[in-house]
Amino acid sequence: MQRRTPNTALQAWTALGVLAYLLLPWYALQEGNGLMAIGRVFAGEDTANGVLQAARHGRPWLWLGLLGLALTFGAALLKPGRPQGRLLLLGGLVGALGLAASGFLIGAKGWSFAPLNTAFGELGRNQFGVGWGGFVALTALVVLTAFGLARCGRFKGDLFVAAAVVGCGALMAVFILFPVLKALSSAFFTEEGGFSPGAMWERVASDRNFGLQCVAGGVRCGVAWNTLFLGLLTATSTTVLGTMMALMAERTSKRFGRALNILAMLPIITPPFVVGLGLILLFGRAGVVNQVLEQVFGLAPSRWFYGWFGVWIAQTFAFTPIAFMIMRGVVQAVAPSLEEASQTLRASPRQTFMTVTLPLLKPGLANAFLVGFIESMADFGNPVVVGGQFSVLSTEIFFAIVGAQFDQGRAASLAWILTLFALAVFAAQRALLGRKSYTTVSGKGDGGIPMALPPVVSRLVHGVALPWIAFTLVVYLFAFAGGFVQTWGRDYTLTLNHFRTAFALEWGQFGLVWAGTAWNSLITTLKLAAISAPMTAALGLLIAWLLARTEFKGQGLFEFSTLLAFAIPGTVLGVSYILAFNVPPFELTGTGLIIVLCFMFRNLPVGVRAGTAAFRQLDRSLDEASVMLRASTVQTVRHVVLPLLKPALLAALVYSFVRSITTVSAVIFLVTAENELATTYIIGRVGNGDYGVALAYCTVLILLMSVATAMIQFLVGERRLGRRKAVAEPSLNAVPGIP
Repeated sequence: MQRRTPNTALQAWTALGVLAYLLLPWYALQEGNGLMAIGRVFAGEDTANGVLQAARHGRPWLWLGLLGLALTFGAALLKPGRPQGRLLLLGGLVGALGLAASGFLIGAKGWSFAPLNTAFGELGRNQFGVGWGGFVALTALVVLTAFGLARCGRFKGDLFVAAAVVGCGALMAVFILFPVLKALSSAFFTEEGGFSPGAMWERVASDRNFGLQCVAGGVRCGVAWNTLFLGLLTATSTTVLGTMMALMAERTSKRFGRALNILAMLPIITPPFVVGLGLILLFGRAGVVNQVLEQVFGLAPSRWFYGWFGVWIAQTFAFTPIAFMIMRGVVQAVAPSLEEASQTLRASPRQTFMTVTLPLLKPGLANAFLVGFIESMADFGNPVVVGGQFSVLSTEIFFAIVGAQFDQGRAASLAWILTLFALAVFAAQRALLGRKSYTTVSGKGDGGIPMALPPVVSRLVHGVALPWIAFTLVVYLFAFAGGFVQTWGRDYTLTLNHFRTAFALEWGQFGLVWAGTAWNSLITTLKLAAISAPMTAALGLLIAWLLARTEFKGQGLFEFSTLLAFAIPGTVLGVSYILAFNVPPFELTGTGLIIVLCFMFRNLPVGVRAGTAAFRQLDRSLDEASVMLRASTVQTVRHVVLPLLKPALLAALVYSFVRSITTVSAVIFLVTAENELATTYIIGRVGNGDYGVALAYCTVLILLMSVATAMIQFLVGERRLGRRKAVAEPSLNAVPGIP
């Protein structure tokens, strides 16, 4: 077998860029998949490749990409070193920046900005969004730019690390920073469209946002304080509950483990309005609790549940499973040998738990708190359903965009507040953890037995977690019942008509007919979620590995960028995607791809945080030992790191898949008739008052996602750390020879 040369990767990526110019349609086609037009790249203008677009169809700016590839080809002929790196860097930047600049400056009507028309006159040619040819060529040029940085001495000369950092940074810049900043920039423009830095301050510094009337005896406080208070409260409760459930699953009787997995996943695999509906059926004005209070104690029904308390309960109910998934992997990784060492030094089980076990859980606790806080701030469904007069930033932004006022500037200003809150909690988390070591999984074998919970802690865990699980079952029983009765509140006759309406199957003249009205939305949702989930998990764990195992300038900004799409409401993210990707160079509006990208980058932070918490517990000596045995970085990641990250991988896969199916606010503006999603179909039914079909659809979704979650867990498998399992000590009577 021929041995790889140091320049093989450079030559391969350069060749890929040239082939993209020759064999793929350069621009996106209006109809169909561009790959189907490969055979017509030498035909008409619409399907022409990059070379013909530049030479024959009057788009000479595309020569910049080929010039950059020519320079990188010359660099690939040189020996590895700084001269080669400088030439690679020059070629990559000339090609990538040249194509990117021309894409943003020249659009479907010529120059994209009026000042350019004034300076250079009308442009004779236009261009549309990039297609497969432009995408592959740009990708190759970005990777070659990263290789140039590595050859110049950056990233310790590692080509894979350089390509990973630059590639992930480019993806986050295009699909997170660019659309979000484009939407947030509206805060600095007046209603007439003029630029005014003071416009944002006028919108933000108002009593409606930061008023403290409730402290001085008033009715309510500003929405910013409401959001901050609710976020901290929800983050605390979800982290505590998630940790208790993880401890119960891993450190108590295993009979609770499987049941906990199923019950803890119920809220996360359910559309948010189902949880709200179940809580209203229990605690609403006409709910069961109010009816019992009226009949037993004579208390008149009231709306006591609506407000901050109801939103807090609903959010805790919905987001605790996220904390549970994060914390379970962290609890699994705590080294039993450390606990055994503490007990050998005559520490009691309670002292060992408080001074050894609990401190080692800090990375998971901090990450679970951060994710819970950001989820609470960005939540839209629960405040709308049970918030009543309690306003938060996400609902204010929604009504500013879709309400009669349509004040995009106010929506952008409120989104800035959310972003700054997320940045503050992110900084506090980093200050809390600092550079302390929480390594518990090292290259040395650990055959210790995990310590059982101290009796006091065990009673506390069971006393809190078990009632919460029972509460989960009650809420779901009420929510599911609505899909099996004729009309909730009037006619409780059992029926399956709602399921037939949504998912009927009939035999027609030409075979099986998908007659139900929900089939199209269900198939589309499952297809797009299945595409986005593995991509989200892979990118999230790759970013987590870069943050935990490499050091580079701008690492803090790199990490916070992954949280930015999570920190703003889904409604703002959806609107920002429309504004950013409705015109060249990225014309994605109306396609399934824009929904996949929204799913992917919206759910990315969970994979990053779960992976970061797991990496903090893996000793660097594992990586170093692999490198010393002459394994490449790719081999080390594949054979050493990934097998130890199965809990984080499972959390990222499951969360991204189910949230792609159940999300509402982020995609409500992105769906079309061809790409209708399950949640938008359900919302339409609820809007028409057809609650039976909506709840029947939700029941089917929950069953499907339960099966999908079990399949993902089976395929990923469990992490094996080589530890012994606890065995009950035999009694003296069971030992032969002892009477």
